Amino acid sequence: MGTKSFTDDGESISDINVVPLVDIILVVLIIFMVTAPMIMKPSINVALPKTSTGDPTKPGGLQISLSADGRMSLNNEPSDLEKIRQKAVSELAANPEVQAVISADKSVAHGQVVAIIDLVKKVGVKKFAISIEKQAGQ
Repeated sequence: MGTKSFTDDGESISDINVVPLVDIILVVLIIFMVTAPMIMKPSINVALPKTSTGDPTKPGGLQISLSADGRMSLNNEPSDLEKIRQKAVSELAANPEVQAVISADKSVAHGQVVAIIDLVKKVGVKKFAISIEKQAGQ
């Protein structure tokens, strides 16, 4: 059974000491702040072209990135054309309305972007978007 604590004059103690709780919460917060950068996935740095128009896109099952030095990534993991094709086929089987979002560095040749669009359209993906960065003040 539970026990009750009493003061010297017979009254029960009803206060809860929250200092240890605050100490524990602060330690947990510090642990999360230190470990969060370590567990984040590395991504390819892409300088998106800037435009004054454009609509926001929803993240889809196919996030394709092309960096200035020619590296490709699919959903933030290094990839090549064959892996992109395989993932597009599997995503399309799971969701016929899947959308491919292509993020290409502004220095990437137009032909490389067109090749990616052609690849995803060949496997049957009907929706695709090109990521842009809105110009400030527009």
